[in-house]
Amino acid sequence: MSERQKSVAEEQVTSVLEAGDVPMYERPLTADEEVLAALGYKPEFKREFSLWTSFCVSFAVLGLLPSFASTLYYGMGYAGTPGMTWGWLIAMAFIQCVAMSMAELCSSMPTSGGLYYAAAVLAPPGWGPLAAWVTGWSNWLGQITAAPSVDYGMASMMLAAASIQSPAYIPQNYEVFLLTALIMVVQSCISSMPTKWIANFNSVGSTLNIIILVIVIVIIPAATNREDQGLPRFAPSSVVWGEFYAGTDYPNGLALLLTFVAVVWTMSGYDAPFHLSEECSNANIASPRAIVLTSGVGGVMGWFLQLVVAYTVVDIEAALDSELGQPYAAYLLQILPRNITLAILALTIVCAFSMGQGCMVAASRVTFAYSRDECFGPLSPITKRVNRHTRTPVNAVWFNTIIGILMTFLIFGGALAAGALFSIGALAGFVAFTIPIFIRVFFVGNRFRPGPWNLGRASIPIGTAACAFVILMVPILMLPSVTGSDLDAAGMNWTCLVYGGPMTFILIWWMVDARKWFKGPKVNIEHQMLGRPGNTLDGTAAVMDRSSTESSTNNKHEIDGQEGNKKI
Repeated sequence: MSERQKSVAEEQVTSVLEAGDVPMYERPLTADEEVLAALGYKPEFKREFSLWTSFCVSFAVLGLLPSFASTLYYGMGYAGTPGMTWGWLIAMAFIQCVAMSMAELCSSMPTSGGLYYAAAVLAPPGWGPLAAWVTGWSNWLGQITAAPSVDYGMASMMLAAASIQSPAYIPQNYEVFLLTALIMVVQSCISSMPTKWIANFNSVGSTLNIIILVIVIVIIPAATNREDQGLPRFAPSSVVWGEFYAGTDYPNGLALLLTFVAVVWTMSGYDAPFHLSEECSNANIASPRAIVLTSGVGGVMGWFLQLVVAYTVVDIEAALDSELGQPYAAYLLQILPRNITLAILALTIVCAFSMGQGCMVAASRVTFAYSRDECFGPLSPITKRVNRHTRTPVNAVWFNTIIGILMTFLIFGGALAAGALFSIGALAGFVAFTIPIFIRVFFVGNRFRPGPWNLGRASIPIGTAACAFVILMVPILMLPSVTGSDLDAAGMNWTCLVYGGPMTFILIWWMVDARKWFKGPKVNIEHQMLGRPGNTLDGTAAVMDRSSTESSTNNKHEIDGQEGNKKI
């Protein structure tokens, strides 16, 4: 415990507070709490996450096996096996740049608000509130679509397994919807538990994810029955790496880029440690390490899974068009005996449940952080409330659940409409990831103070590569797979509407009203300001004279993230 409160300048943080401000609290603070106080927030959660358990949550959110199963339609369906081999490698190289740049921001600003807070602090003078507004809402859209999309894929796999057992049964949309909603309710109950219980649950879930992934990677090549079908045990490398499947109307190069939606969505969970940093011990080191570890381990293990499937798939078109309604299940039936197929589906469903629950936890922390800064208007006092029994944001969990269930009505629009959930998650998340990184690379200069985990001289080149990749991917993620006269409502990529519509509304809301009251992250901790009358620091301890000028004490004020833009 610290016996005196440190000034912001003494911490390795980039804060909405000025360097000379001294956060005040009624008790001695731990090192983690001092860092959070320097960022303008009082401690509200128990710090019961570690590097390992933070990694476990993010790896569960990553959910390589269920993510792969849910997005196989895009990864394999747009360009065939080259999209799974070359596509994964190329995309992962740039995604790792995004992850490392994000980790550097996390080390400097370890708050639940994460990217939203970073955008506010780093934006040029006068632009902090708008940067935070756009980043925050885009990130929130990505977060709340995560659990519904995962659980939709999980429900589809469960019903596909039932169809394999009883071939006469064909899953209906309303059954997928009801099962998805039920799964979300169960996961919400778990996500409302105390922090330590959630950490333990995700630790078990993530361990199972890793073990099951390894089992599946081993079982598929070992048990494949391709030879019984008169085929070689594995497809030739020349076919796997070089023969494109014409799944779109675009040239092979552009089709390869379209497959990146599967990689981007699968690898979008590595930001979870950022949002859990207020519940993590040694957060400014453990949280960024967890981000990079998740992306690195996930990238390597995910590529191995891609290779296994690419070398064993028999008929891509048959897998995509199967009546099972789940390309992953149809693929397994092509190359494995029925019982082994059902066993692998069951293991994948277990992983999917853990993944969806991890998404629930991460999204609830984002909703809490934005509610703390009044982003949700009249709903904020409700959604920012921390349950006094569990010390977790239970209201935020159930608020997200209601929104998520409403979003799953897209299921009734068909597979492509439901697929918008995946594209939104990929697009919204990447836009939010990159705004603060872009500002950091091109606008900040010396205003960024690196935390204890940083990239050193490689920071700007890595950040530039990350920004270039996302700028390229934003329009790619909105392209439909067909063009010209073949394009109709059923074949349309509705991401541009489902993401663009809410974001357009949010920008109009900003211009009409929100800019008048939203000033970015709200400081909720008292702090002294050096150099103010009756409010000085003697070099060893902070002295607050509560009888001095009112403006120099009990400063709970709004900040737009820029020096000189305080409203006291």
